[in-house]
Amino acid sequence: MSPWRRKVYAGSRPPLKMLHKPERLVPSKLLFFSTWSTDDLVESVRPGKEGALKTRPSGVMLDGHHRVQVLRDRGYDTEKLPREILERRDDV
Repeated sequence: MSPWRRKVYAGSRPPLKMLHKPERLVPSKLLFFSTWSTDDLVESVRPGKEGALKTRPSGVMLDGHHRVQVLRDRGYDTEKLPREILERRDDV
């Protein structure tokens, strides 16, 4: 059994935070995702998708940070993105 419990939140939640500083993101991944349309990027981070936006309860992103950065660079309000929040089973 996984030590993580998944929840999907679309309502109120902590702001998204980067795990690493933006300058630590991989430039080739940013370039790759910059070729995607905004709609495709948003769809790719939806809960239930393989690369869904995953965060800790604190809002720290665990998956999806390159796509979120590209969306932010485009001026997209990333705070409204639904996300999977991963909580340790022993923390709940």
